[in-house]
Amino acid sequence: MKKIILPLFLVIVSSIAAQYEKEIRILDEMIVTGMQDWKIPGLAAVVVKDGEVVFKKTYGIKSILSKEAVNGETLFAMASTTKAMVAMALGILVDEGKLHWNDKVIAHLPDFQLSDPYIAANARVKDLLTHNLGIANADVLWALDSISTKSTLQRFKHTQDVYPLRGGFVYQNIMYAVAGEVIERVSGIPWHEFVQNRLFTPLQMPRSQTRAMDILKVDNYTTPHYDFDKGGVQVVDRNYSDQIGAAGMMWSCLDDITNYLKFIVNKGVVGNDTILHPTTFKTLFQPHTLIPKNQFYPTASLTQPNWISYGLGWFQHDYRGHKLDFHTGSLQGLVAITGVIHNTNTAVYVFANLDHAELRHAILYQAMDLFAFNDSSTNWHPRIFQHYQKLKEERKERLQKEVEERITNTKPSLELASYSGTYHHPLCGQLTITIEDDSLLLNFNDFETMRAGHWHYDTFRTATSKRWTSPNLISFQLNGQATVESLNFWEYTFTKSD
Repeated sequence: MKKIILPLFLVIVSSIAAQYEKEIRILDEMIVTGMQDWKIPGLAAVVVKDGEVVFKKTYGIKSILSKEAVNGETLFAMASTTKAMVAMALGILVDEGKLHWNDKVIAHLPDFQLSDPYIAANARVKDLLTHNLGIANADVLWALDSISTKSTLQRFKHTQDVYPLRGGFVYQNIMYAVAGEVIERVSGIPWHEFVQNRLFTPLQMPRSQTRAMDILKVDNYTTPHYDFDKGGVQVVDRNYSDQIGAAGMMWSCLDDITNYLKFIVNKGVVGNDTILHPTTFKTLFQPHTLIPKNQFYPTASLTQPNWISYGLGWFQHDYRGHKLDFHTGSLQGLVAITGVIHNTNTAVYVFANLDHAELRHAILYQAMDLFAFNDSSTNWHPRIFQHYQKLKEERKERLQKEVEERITNTKPSLELASYSGTYHHPLCGQLTITIEDDSLLLNFNDFETMRAGHWHYDTFRTATSKRWTSPNLISFQLNGQATVESLNFWEYTFTKSD
């Protein structure tokens, strides 16, 4: 039997390759050129059309240090493309009648609290996935601390509301962590085990991990990189913020994610098994929130969508007269993107190991042009590369303006030691400042450390590092007794307690 099956398989693969020979060559050449321009160490990409793999290839290396080649089993961060799978997990529970999209969150999580009691009391399960709950972004919770999911959500109640319930759009990772808690409460097992059992296993994704820390147990995973203005591409720290794992901490590889794309193109069906009922699958991809254009990706200036929306774990906009559902994923030094145009049965997934390697957008649109619309007239890489290079230059200009606006020949109002001590913010936690080598050493929650030097007057500026790739200003406020009372970091005010 094996002697019959193997040649048939090879004939099928050869037939597909021959059918799309031109498209494969164009996409491959664009990726190779794009990786050189973006300085991307490693990348993996796959395109599925009508349930068949029409393009699948890995490029480059896992790390500039080890120089080991990327292969089909190399794990990359799914980052925020994780969100779609969490929405699907909730969809499975909807299909089983264990919850409904319009259930109030407090019906499943009675201790759910927000700064606005009305929003907390009326938030629906669906609202956890659509970024329009009305509460400000609070990524500081996992950027500056490593507390448990439960503690993270307890602190989140200090995040202020910024618009009425369902009255706007603010990208909100923390609510996906809440969605993970709902999955656990309803199913009786942790969300990551539920996803593993009910999605990864039936989709035949054996290498994929639902927790970032678990990649250390299975080996063959990529390394994050950042292209520094001074110093070029360097290895940077990996992110293991599993306390908000349902928002973006899953990892997968090209071989596994290929089966995930087939599942999407097949509208929730794997072989003879229906993982998601048609109505539920359709609900995931329906527009649920309108997004202002100024809160969307910079690529919108090139694709010129007429409308932009968000489904349940998917961004959406019109492209060539069809609805494109897609989502990016970005973690420290790692990126991903996935997209599907259901009307053409075409889906794309890209992994890369360089921070903000926006070649991912070019691959998405190029693949859709080639395989969904049989159009090779546009080369998306130079267009997107030039656009983002312009944005990069504008960022440099802003940083340079900040330098030019620095007031020289000033000094702090107090002795450096007077700025040391313990500071607190109800959302961000504890900040301890000590003095080291005429600099301030900032320790956030015994988790993140930054070094800051004097900038002007009572303002200091943090140094860049392999964890913090952009500088930030810290301004101290003094009281009437000429002692430090508080400091401002980002948009948060920390109060000095000693």
